[in-house]
Amino acid sequence: MSNLWNLSHIRPRHDSVLDGDTIPAMFWNAVAQRGPKVWLREKKLGIWRSWSWARTGEAVREIAGGLMSLGFAAGDTTSILSNTVVDWVLADLAVLSCGGVSNGIYPTDAPAQVHYLCEDSGTSVLFVEDDEQLDKALEVRARLPRLRQIVVFDMKGLRDLQDPGVISLDALRALGREHHAAHPEALQRRVAACRPEDLAILVYTSGTTGKPKGAMHTHAGLVYTARGYNTLIARDETDECMCFLPLCHIAERMGGEYFSLYTGARLNFVENPDTVPENVREIAPTVFTAVPRVWEKFYSGVMIALKESTPLQRAVYGWGIGVGRQIAEHVLAGQPVPASLKTRFRLARWLALDNVRKLIGIHRARFLVTGAAPISPELVKWYLSLGVPMLEVWGMTETCGAATGVPADRMLPGSIGPAAGFNQVRLDPATGEIQVRGANVFKGYLNQPGKTAETFAADGWLRTGDVGTVDESGFFRITDRMKDIIITAGGKNVTPSELENELKFSPYVTDAVVVGDARPYLTVIVMIDQENVEKYAQDHDVPFSNYASLTRAPEVQALIQGVIDEVNRKFARVEQIKKFFLLDTQLSAEDEELTPTMKLKRKLVQAKYAPQIEAMYR
Repeated sequence: MSNLWNLSHIRPRHDSVLDGDTIPAMFWNAVAQRGPKVWLREKKLGIWRSWSWARTGEAVREIAGGLMSLGFAAGDTTSILSNTVVDWVLADLAVLSCGGVSNGIYPTDAPAQVHYLCEDSGTSVLFVEDDEQLDKALEVRARLPRLRQIVVFDMKGLRDLQDPGVISLDALRALGREHHAAHPEALQRRVAACRPEDLAILVYTSGTTGKPKGAMHTHAGLVYTARGYNTLIARDETDECMCFLPLCHIAERMGGEYFSLYTGARLNFVENPDTVPENVREIAPTVFTAVPRVWEKFYSGVMIALKESTPLQRAVYGWGIGVGRQIAEHVLAGQPVPASLKTRFRLARWLALDNVRKLIGIHRARFLVTGAAPISPELVKWYLSLGVPMLEVWGMTETCGAATGVPADRMLPGSIGPAAGFNQVRLDPATGEIQVRGANVFKGYLNQPGKTAETFAADGWLRTGDVGTVDESGFFRITDRMKDIIITAGGKNVTPSELENELKFSPYVTDAVVVGDARPYLTVIVMIDQENVEKYAQDHDVPFSNYASLTRAPEVQALIQGVIDEVNRKFARVEQIKKFFLLDTQLSAEDEELTPTMKLKRKLVQAKYAPQIEAMYR
């Protein structure tokens, strides 16, 4: 059990826990050292199934052999079009073991995007999850002359498929067994021939300002970063982690798959994106990394549950979280916690807070990690008050994930912490832009030398596009994206993310985009939390027939106005939001307005809803 007055259970490690200078070298060393121990767990048909390191190695060996039997050469590229499943990891490690380049494609991407990513990366073998993803691949296959084979993980519904260009993963593994029997040393030679400087993976960044760009990461950069992560926040073989974010995103690929490969921490795969809350409670991870959207959703679930509880239960929770807040304040101030307060906190946990932690599924968590987007400092303090430290990290695809991190013994909500020990971070004195230098920084964008040149300053530092500040202790804060800072018609500089984070702290708001550049006042586009607002409407007898009518109901409009009024009280008059409108379309990951991590795309939203925005300024 974690507690806020003793953080000795969260210590960085500076020793090497696994040898190897490439990802496949590390993986095969891990298989040899950890053989019978469990690495991966997945839930299928209601049953949790375990993959030992030895079993994982056998599958990877067979898939790699299958690829070689298809003529897959060192330096060739594969793409993986799938949700986050165990087969994703097996295919990825097999490709890298063959000396190939591995690229991920979001399962929500449309056929046109699949075509572009396969064409730009030079994909010769495409792994797809199921019949739905196969349909996308078949739609564009004729326009991909370099694509030689499509491999399907799940053949359900495809038993009668007769296509020489499509085979199942099981059939590929069978080919691999035959290849291994005939060429027993082939894979070992491929692994040995893989060099640290070789290109390992491509991670395509969001294409909100043009075509997606393929960020290139070498084996050396991946291995260096995996080792570096352990000097930031260490894990070990006793830890249970969750694997549920997209594996084609740098956060889960690096912080999930490769970091767990290095440390031996167990990776538990959720059934599907919709079962995350249920699976969290089953897994009860000891280390839990997620994006702010997930932490906000957990918080709002607790707040809604409280509204349905008895007055006594609400009173006990209120007392308990108040005691937790006092503990958090002492820890954040670096002050010792009085014995009497510790005693009260133990009682608070027993009466209320442990139940809240179990409701979320974080009752075993040593610490929580948040990143990929700004988060409200008040939300961080709430988790601290439950007795679970939440540590914010910051980075980007081009820095191979985290480049800064808040130390467990010097937590500072609202800060992204100091530079991680494995890289350097600075502020550009002219613009305030945060810039990074280190062996973790990517090697450039595939096929785009011009974009690569633009991304680096004249002296070689990576230009991140984030604007921030740094204090005398070296702790950085993100104030906003350079391109997102609002300058009102009155000349006032406003950082919209501060307002947006406050709005998202409400259980009724999922996301928000503040508008006001060159305008007389600020307005906001709001995406409501459907589940919580529907519950509010039902509890208050508000009639609605569908999502659009829900957003237009006067009572819902008043509810959100109340949220905005509460937020406005925290800001100066010139920074307050004067008007708003609610998106009346229920958005999902398939919609263009959302990024893969479920954030509203600011520029696209402002362009798409320009008429509604203009109406707020009439």
